[in-house]
Amino acid sequence: MNRKDFLRIGSAAALFLGVSPALIGCKTKDETESLQEAIQAQLKPGQVSGALVDFATPAIKTVRIGMIGMGNRGSVLIQMFNYLVANGHAEIRALCDLKEEKLQENNTYLKSIQEHKADLYSGGEHEWKKVAERDDIDLLIICTPWKYHTEMSVYGMEQGKHVACEVPIAYTMSDCWTIIETAERTKRHCMMMENCCFNGEELWILNMIDQGVFGDLNHAEGAYIHDLRMHMLHDTYYENQWRIKHHQTRNGNFYTTHGLGPVSFYMDIGRGDNFDYLVSMSSKEQSLSEAAAAVNSKFKGFECGDMNTTLIRTKNGRSIMLQFDVHTGRPYSRLNTVTGTKAVHQGYPSRLYVGDDELKWGHRWLDETEYKSYRERYDHPLWKKLRDQIDANAVGHGGMDFVMIYRLIRCLNLGLPLDINVYDGILWSAITPLSELSVANSSMSIPVPDFTGGSWKEARRCDVLRDII
Repeated sequence: MNRKDFLRIGSAAALFLGVSPALIGCKTKDETESLQEAIQAQLKPGQVSGALVDFATPAIKTVRIGMIGMGNRGSVLIQMFNYLVANGHAEIRALCDLKEEKLQENNTYLKSIQEHKADLYSGGEHEWKKVAERDDIDLLIICTPWKYHTEMSVYGMEQGKHVACEVPIAYTMSDCWTIIETAERTKRHCMMMENCCFNGEELWILNMIDQGVFGDLNHAEGAYIHDLRMHMLHDTYYENQWRIKHHQTRNGNFYTTHGLGPVSFYMDIGRGDNFDYLVSMSSKEQSLSEAAAAVNSKFKGFECGDMNTTLIRTKNGRSIMLQFDVHTGRPYSRLNTVTGTKAVHQGYPSRLYVGDDELKWGHRWLDETEYKSYRERYDHPLWKKLRDQIDANAVGHGGMDFVMIYRLIRCLNLGLPLDINVYDGILWSAITPLSELSVANSSMSIPVPDFTGGSWKEARRCDVLRDII
């Protein structure tokens, strides 16, 4: 199976793997074996080398930025630059959006934090390309609907720009390979902006794991459980209601990275371990249909189940449970559970168990005093150092948006590798099409390809644990 064959796209689950539609949903043993062979052929590594592990480019004293997409997400991220602009670390040169009023609103804010106004691009469908083509831009920040992420990221790198793109950076297998191949060829950074990797709770846990509190890890759980029914059904919250349209035609885990990013850092995925295979199952769909009927929405006939559960096995024998539910009315949760031989954490609410001499074989979480002791002792140095700036930027999901942008810009300023490399972002995003394939075939076990060219086998410390001025 060559690369050209890989990129040929069929229908249904074949949309992202090129598998013959006749094999989708097969029942007999012979058909199952045929499907497994076809899947294995399609998941052979693309032309990637892993050369961008620990990749760094020459230091950029002031990172010049072009932002594409100034809607909900872009309007938050632009507010994360106040401190960085004031200290000469970054400057925003251009803003682009289809709607002129969005640009004017954000440019008004921008004028309050930097001396030079940004050039504005709007109206035309391809105005964003003009931003990517400018010779005074170092970094493109992409905050558009999902379907544009790969195209914009690839085009930006082709124009010599570093790229930071919102999640997911891709949702087809062919796009996953294309992004890595482009990044390796152009030698440009391509970071998927997974903000949850920079949240205080997640960084605290990562620091405890690094310091040996958890012992050896064996299991973790992550999720995106967030009631988005009213947002998706709202006429204007998502431009042209783009998000709900995915739920009409697809069934799987569409939003893997909030749960999977931090868990991958905990388990050193891509840094000594890697995903091996997965199985995925979706419940029936009911809640979104009922919500749509209640508000007399034009949308109906949803394919995506209310809850998707995906189980992942790693090369080193660890297990991960990943869940996705944006249909049902329940409290927000990313689960953020990690289990080791010495300690366990469970999120929402955050609880910790440590099996030291006093509590070994115990059956209770640490009490409030004990919990606070661990929280203070192992709080990530980054959050301690940036506490004032984090508090001032709490609008960015409690501060994690600021920490993410701060780390991105300062790594570029200092010529250091980024905390999230292109292989991380692609691996976490690829679980979406792989989950869809498993769901479409009675939760068949699906192998996860190696996007790193084998470089994952080298044990490395997670980059976000480095100290940066």
